[in-house]
Amino acid sequence: MATRSMSPQSSLEHSEAPRESTRSVLLVRPSALGDVCRSVPVLASLGRAFPSARIDWLVQPEFVDAIRAHPTLNEAVDFPRSRFARWWFPPRTFEFLRWVRTFRHRYDLVVDCQGLFRSGLVTRATGAPIRIGDRNAREFAWLGYNRRHVVDGHAHSVDRWLALIASEGIEPIPDTRLYLSDEDRHWHRAQSLGDRYAVIAPTSRWGSKRWPIDRWSKVLPSLADHGIEAVVLVGAPGEQEQTATLRQGSSSSPMSMIDMTGRTTVGQMMSLLNGASIVLSCDSAAMHMTVGFDRPLVALFGPTDPSYVGPYGRPDAVIRAPGATGHVSHRHHDDSTMSRITHTAVIQRVNEVLDAEGSSSR
Repeated sequence: MATRSMSPQSSLEHSEAPRESTRSVLLVRPSALGDVCRSVPVLASLGRAFPSARIDWLVQPEFVDAIRAHPTLNEAVDFPRSRFARWWFPPRTFEFLRWVRTFRHRYDLVVDCQGLFRSGLVTRATGAPIRIGDRNAREFAWLGYNRRHVVDGHAHSVDRWLALIASEGIEPIPDTRLYLSDEDRHWHRAQSLGDRYAVIAPTSRWGSKRWPIDRWSKVLPSLADHGIEAVVLVGAPGEQEQTATLRQGSSSSPMSMIDMTGRTTVGQMMSLLNGASIVLSCDSAAMHMTVGFDRPLVALFGPTDPSYVGPYGRPDAVIRAPGATGHVSHRHHDDSTMSRITHTAVIQRVNEVLDAEGSSSR
């Protein structure tokens, strides 16, 4: 597990550090799924710093599975985003404010890793004596904090969030491990996938992050050559159309193709990733989950910068499109950047990863 430099530029606005007597802590990171996974090291660090404290996490209900089995977590507190969509219009405004007030005086320390208006408002509404956040948080979220810190905006997101708590004298623990519930372990065993299967996570909400779907089919023979018996496709609900071409193009492959896209809970998808011999993914939540289970990984990147949002501590897993530099908004680009990644480059990396896995298992 890689450890990185997390020394922040501090702008400390307090007179004392959090004490060991801290009894209740709230981590605010409602979404998105990949960001929730990348915030787990903050949870681990808080657990190490305050071993006797109650540590809760404010998170959207659909992402709870990613963290619910973590041994440090006491309770996942639902953040009902859909219920409060367009909350600034009455009567939802009053309902939202009533909900926010339920957090009053429940926590001694709050860490906001979201840094947006609603998360800042919830943080402020807790009335916690210590409210930690990024001094440069967007949407005026910083107004909700009384411990504001400047962190390196060019650092990996995990390092930025760890830097926030490091500024408070809390030792940053870059522990990305995820945990499965017994229910999800039982579900996985019931799938009877065999000892050697691959997971491919080719989908994304944003077309700019997707590798052309027909190229995935060209990688399948290299998986079969390494004794992979089945390929499992995973993705979010509503992304089945993205995997249809790949599913149809696999008819000549000796491996079975199992399309689980949109058919699993988050916890079930985590169990599939945990059991995989190799995971191939674009910039997605599945990639970050794979890091959390320390599985062999090949991650394809285009407009987004892996040094900023890539697989934490796993730069060796990344293939970035030739000529792609910096971090470009992925919302306004087609797949032209990703299309510069050749199938031969991916096959070569798959061979390297599976050869190394075979050597280590002998």
